[in-house]
Amino acid sequence: METKNENSDVLHAEEFKNQANEAFKGHKYSNAIDLYTKAIELNSNNAVYWANRAFAHTKLEEYGSAILDASKAIEIDSRYSKGYYRRGAAYLAMGKFKDALKDFQQVKRFSPNDPDATRKLRECEKAVMKLKFEEAISVPVAERRSIAESIDFHTIGNNPRSSFMPTKTALAAVVAAVMVVAVRGFATTEILMVLVSVVLGTFWWGSSGSKVEPQYSGARIEGEEVSLDFVKTMMEDFKNQKTLHKRYAYQIVLQTRQILLALPSLIDISVPNGKHITVCGDVHGQFYDLLNIFELNGLPSEENPYLFNGDFVDRGSFSVEIILTLFAFKCMCPSSIYLARGNHESKSMNKIYGFEGEVRSKLSEKFVDLFAEVFCYLPLAHVINGKVFVVHGGLFSVDGVKLSDIRAIDRFCEPPEEGLMCELLWSDPQPLPGRGPSKRGVGLSFGGDVTKRFLQDNNLELLVRSHEVKDEGYEVEHDGKLITVFSAPNYCDQMGNKGAFIRFEAPDMKPNIVTFSAVPHPDVKPMAYANNFLRMFN
Repeated sequence: METKNENSDVLHAEEFKNQANEAFKGHKYSNAIDLYTKAIELNSNNAVYWANRAFAHTKLEEYGSAILDASKAIEIDSRYSKGYYRRGAAYLAMGKFKDALKDFQQVKRFSPNDPDATRKLRECEKAVMKLKFEEAISVPVAERRSIAESIDFHTIGNNPRSSFMPTKTALAAVVAAVMVVAVRGFATTEILMVLVSVVLGTFWWGSSGSKVEPQYSGARIEGEEVSLDFVKTMMEDFKNQKTLHKRYAYQIVLQTRQILLALPSLIDISVPNGKHITVCGDVHGQFYDLLNIFELNGLPSEENPYLFNGDFVDRGSFSVEIILTLFAFKCMCPSSIYLARGNHESKSMNKIYGFEGEVRSKLSEKFVDLFAEVFCYLPLAHVINGKVFVVHGGLFSVDGVKLSDIRAIDRFCEPPEEGLMCELLWSDPQPLPGRGPSKRGVGLSFGGDVTKRFLQDNNLELLVRSHEVKDEGYEVEHDGKLITVFSAPNYCDQMGNKGAFIRFEAPDMKPNIVTFSAVPHPDVKPMAYANNFLRMFN
């Protein structure tokens, strides 16, 4: 009888696995996870079920859970190559290249004649070598200098006299000085005076400002101030896949840097009675969906302010257009748009998920370093009218954290792997009370009781966060005290989800949630600029 029941469980487990496979094919990854879980509950010794569930977790960016499931598959069958493959892919997505390399070496050992395994092992080896090289040449944090302070956007243009060409300028000055000395026969002191005078004079002459090429037909900033007309023209150019002149890109980023530098880590936003503010979640390089948000809800202005809650870049292949647009509005009118840091405003994520490659392609290597620096100046959280706490990820591994603790965070750095700043950027809510391990492998999961205590301790009413794709673009959890908002519809061109934004009107500050669908975009695939190895898995 027991054998008969066991056989029945095995058969039912296979049925659930087959249903899960169909859900996976339809990009219904959460549903697939639920069905694989039912299969595992009936037959927990099948390594395939664990590896398949790991793959579904990876699709939802739940890399911590994927690693746990893949490790279980390996525990059940130490020669099951797909277990190592799935775990290696999850390590890779987290930027843990050395751990990924070990797993792909195992895949190659078990499948020596598999060309796909060989190719991926080779790419992983390249990634590790590159990482070691970057570590070897890296400058200690204490010795790093601001890239922004070495840039003067006024000197960038087509003027041959520009100080952007210091070698040519200095050479011309020295040649002129030598000619004078040869003709006049000055003494040594006089020679030095001539050299200094000519070099300084030539430098001044060359740095008096460069003009943008007359043949450049795109948006232009007149003078020092970014105007609404400029931003509109720039967005229209971006919509038509035109580029912005590097001079103006530098000006926007550098001016945004100056604004962000003066801000605290936690921003208090005051919305007058009868006025409103709109909170948007992740937009992830989906520029044409950002344009649709503005079409639906109006452009940012003092009368129509926005708060964009992090993850502006990566994944989508129009991240440069997104970040320059948001930064341009910040320059135009700082109170028209508020910007919070997400976990993807970081070097480690940008290196893997496309922004770094896109910046190199559309702008230059120097911009890669400049954006990395400016992202470190983004605030970490906002409080609207003393009622609504808005943060990209979530809450903390300990109780008793006050708003004053968040204000005191020294945010001018790359995100650490633990602590308050890490948890603000990475944590996720869970349905069960208490706290649990992070499904992402970074931060933690927190329950409704944790949310309730944090709000009570800080006299707040609602927590709004982003960080997770939701089928309807949003989800209300924790007895209505937490809302997740995600503003990238049909995420990565495959998830089929809606996008959403939330409007809050003072004085009651009740959330009014608006959902929307994805709009068409040019035929440039998501992750087009991503790490070559990562694209193999997408």
